[in-house]
Amino acid sequence: METKSSSLAQLSPFQLKDELIRYARDQSRSKAATHKFLNAGRGNPNWIAATPREAFFLLGQFALAEARRTRDEGSLAGMPGSDGVAVRLRAFLDGAGSSDGAALLRNGLDYASSTLGFDANDFAHELVDAIIGDNYPEPDRMLVHAEKVVRRYLAKTMCDDRPPTGTFDLFAVEGGTAAMCYVFKSLVENRLLHHGDTIALGAPIFTPYIELPRLSDYAFKTVEINQSALAADGRHTWQYPDEEIAKLADPKVKAFFLVNPSNPASYAIHPDTQRRIVDLVRNTRPDLIILTDDVYGTFAEGFRSLAADLPRNTILVYSYSKHFGCTGWRLGVVALHQDNVLDETLARLPAADRDALRERYETLSTTPERIKFIDRLVADSRDVALNHTAGLSTPQQAQMVLFSLFALLDQDDAYQARCRDLVRRRLMALGRGLDIPIPDDPLRVGYYIDIDLAVWGRAAFGDAFDAYVADHHSPLDAVIGLAKKSGTVLLNGSGFDGPPWSVRVSLANLDADAYESIGRDLKALMRRAFEEWQQSRKE
Repeated sequence: METKSSSLAQLSPFQLKDELIRYARDQSRSKAATHKFLNAGRGNPNWIAATPREAFFLLGQFALAEARRTRDEGSLAGMPGSDGVAVRLRAFLDGAGSSDGAALLRNGLDYASSTLGFDANDFAHELVDAIIGDNYPEPDRMLVHAEKVVRRYLAKTMCDDRPPTGTFDLFAVEGGTAAMCYVFKSLVENRLLHHGDTIALGAPIFTPYIELPRLSDYAFKTVEINQSALAADGRHTWQYPDEEIAKLADPKVKAFFLVNPSNPASYAIHPDTQRRIVDLVRNTRPDLIILTDDVYGTFAEGFRSLAADLPRNTILVYSYSKHFGCTGWRLGVVALHQDNVLDETLARLPAADRDALRERYETLSTTPERIKFIDRLVADSRDVALNHTAGLSTPQQAQMVLFSLFALLDQDDAYQARCRDLVRRRLMALGRGLDIPIPDDPLRVGYYIDIDLAVWGRAAFGDAFDAYVADHHSPLDAVIGLAKKSGTVLLNGSGFDGPPWSVRVSLANLDADAYESIGRDLKALMRRAFEEWQQSRKE
């Protein structure tokens, strides 16, 4: 390991990563380099869903022809018309051959009509007009047919095909990143949370959920609900013990923010724990606001979001980025059930707060006090004054619809199984490089793995070794040492409020043989630390 270092300790792991990349690139260019630069620090997958993209570009060709059908003056065309567009789209697809993209569009039209009950012409025109991008999003929260398609996709993937009764309203946003920013802002703007309030975080957790509450915009106090359960052999199981869940009973805790399956540990909540949360909220804390970020839910077998079991209390954040390999598209959605405690709380706010909020939103409605929280979320995303131009761009919504239809029409979930298999094989390769068994766990998603080097060191060499390392090194020395000695970039688990000596390995963005090399790098790191300790005992 490197010598003890704290100069970079204040950085977010995602900013520290840039420094580590510089170290690793320098090492990989040196004559002493043992292998090429390997960056397992970021969760951008190295695969894409090709079929829905093929459908997108094929649909774009048809839409451009539709625009020129209305007006064709060379570089100047018209806006696509609606009359007979579905019939013309089918004829276009018949002439487009038997490509996967054409089949998705053809089958998607049939599914929308037969299963979702859409008028084929209305749906086709929405898609065509959306992909051309010639209109503002209307409605601004989400296009009408797009919302229904995505709602059905969420019912399948986030609710294990068993959605709660009633309806979720959806707000299409620029990825999970925008969802987080918008939700934090609107909760405060609408007096549902106040500066200095206490919120709970399911820890370890994606770093922005730690950093946002500390900003002066919010100044929240935080209570960690720790994934601190241990197996009999001392390994982390990355689950919440009962005593941690019990912290949510405290009425001072106004909201609970979690990532499920988790990041960095990449485990789904145990069903028994989820039932305990549901019982606690229903019987003790019916006022608790929950935000669950479920971007990794598609990688878990039989996944069921808290939004499915506690729809009245839960704001669901979902991003398409990881499953479909589309981080650059910036596609996400916020879902809130129409029967929810947030709207009820808004109606019960003190008169002074209601008056202030009526003034804030009075330009949007003659009855601003009746505007639902999710529609306030839309307005706040554009500082209210620009609400008339709010909403996710329509070409983005068209791609979101095609991703959703692709998953809904995949009867055997073959694509989903392939994604899960990719990360599983990479996890096994990492284990081979580490030369340690990675026990099976049905709740492990495996998109990431958080390895606690302290647990590893104690198990291999005893408490004295662990004490020596803690006394002579900083936890950051592990990731810095890997970058400088091996050209390998990992993130420090401490930056996610995880165990101080843990490192997060992303299993999404490199091929399997690279993870075997990373495993060997980690093993070599521990060997160097052991040799240093042994030498110190001789002196």
